[in-house]
Amino acid sequence: MCLGKVEINMVARALTVAFVGIEARLVEVQCALSPGLPSFQIVGLPDKAVSEARERVRAALSALSVALPSKRITINLSPADMPKEGSHFDLPIAMSLLAALEIIPAEEVADTVALGELSLDGALVAVSGALPAAMTAAEGGYTLFCPAGCGAEAAWVADTRVFAPTSLAQVIRHYTGQAPLSPASPGEVIREGSARDLFDVKGQERAKRALEIAASGRHHMLMVGTPGSGKSMLAARMPGILPDLSAAEALETSMVHSISGLLEQGGISRARPFREPHHTASVAAIVGGGKGAKPGEISLAHNGVLFLDELPEFPRMVLETLRQPIETGEVVVARANAHIRYPCRFLLIAAANPCKCGYLSEPARACARAPACGEDYMGRISGPLMDRFDLRVEVPPVAFSDLDLPPSGDSSAIVAARVAQARAVQSARFAGYEGLRVNADAEGALLEEIAAPDAEGRALLTRAAERFGLTARGYHRLLRVARTIADLEGAPVIRAPHMAEAISYRLMGMVDTVSG
Repeated sequence: MCLGKVEINMVARALTVAFVGIEARLVEVQCALSPGLPSFQIVGLPDKAVSEARERVRAALSALSVALPSKRITINLSPADMPKEGSHFDLPIAMSLLAALEIIPAEEVADTVALGELSLDGALVAVSGALPAAMTAAEGGYTLFCPAGCGAEAAWVADTRVFAPTSLAQVIRHYTGQAPLSPASPGEVIREGSARDLFDVKGQERAKRALEIAASGRHHMLMVGTPGSGKSMLAARMPGILPDLSAAEALETSMVHSISGLLEQGGISRARPFREPHHTASVAAIVGGGKGAKPGEISLAHNGVLFLDELPEFPRMVLETLRQPIETGEVVVARANAHIRYPCRFLLIAAANPCKCGYLSEPARACARAPACGEDYMGRISGPLMDRFDLRVEVPPVAFSDLDLPPSGDSSAIVAARVAQARAVQSARFAGYEGLRVNADAEGALLEEIAAPDAEGRALLTRAAERFGLTARGYHRLLRVARTIADLEGAPVIRAPHMAEAISYRLMGMVDTVSG
């Protein structure tokens, strides 16, 4: 009996998490002290950062004047067949070891989820993923310990108590009752107003209208125009007309950003993400992957905007990997031992020059290879990818004389109000449907029901489909865009003018000719 009791007391446990995509899975950290030559081993598929935790833990305990016993110390990370990556295992390893040494109560540590990196002097360093870890702790009814730099982020999960010490010494004093910690408070809601206003853009009224439609129904948009015509300027003003993230959307987006370590000061932002990767970005940078299969730009743009400037300059393989995520709203990063899913329901805004030199539409400035250069250049964008752009807009150059004229059109605030009103109509329309928020999400019988045009609109759609050989995808995307245009007007039924405008955006002469 005594031997059994001694053996049970010699194994202490703490909890932490391992990240699989944005999901945080519980990991039990077991610490056993056994007779034998003094050693410190960590088992359970640790990566290099986890294996090096023993040196950080040893130095941190030494800084606190805690001597390790002359025994064999074994740390097991269970389940042992799950890969463990990251420096956030430092704190739970140290806590389980302190519990095994009976410095802190083992019973309380066993009901605690902890994550945090240790400095050599015992200070705790902020790590990524505190928000998903807090969600997992709340589901199991556990308390969460994390570094002070992560406390405001984790405290957004109100269903669990979050303690955010600055050092390992504070953890010890909390458990021993010398200086109990107070629960952390959630960070502030960040509301970032865009300083870029549509009112600053001279001319380009058609492109502005297309931006409004794209923002209202989350329709993907391609702008084609000569260099300096204002394509990037227009795209940069998209965040200013989009509505704030809802509470559910803010949580979804923050989960992805937490895994990537992008949450600043623990604040949850209500502004929609706006990501603009350079055209030299790799496949892993765009769709996710690399070490640890981290989320890519399309997931970081979840519930926001992904802007791809100079679209034909992106590698063909990168562009083709966008096709499936655009349709499904999620991306699967496949590895030999796991398939990791990330959400990526984004609004794609792309810009391109009409040809390599950029002046295909200006005969006086076009190169000698025109128009063949335009066909070759835009041919880098495959037909299936081009088919996924609901709005295709030609952005002509603005005359020098027009730059001296007063600004025209509505400001971003006015356009944003119309977009918010159209989004409110869509929210009410899809209130009873899970996962549907805007017109771009509708499909199948539901799409046919909500986007049924009147007789004239149906006849116009039929003629366009037959004349231009629309694919089934193109046909349904036309219906979605027409439904959004009708929502902006407050019309319950799609009429012929709504359908005509939707067709004009999809069948722009230059872009449609180039894309075949």
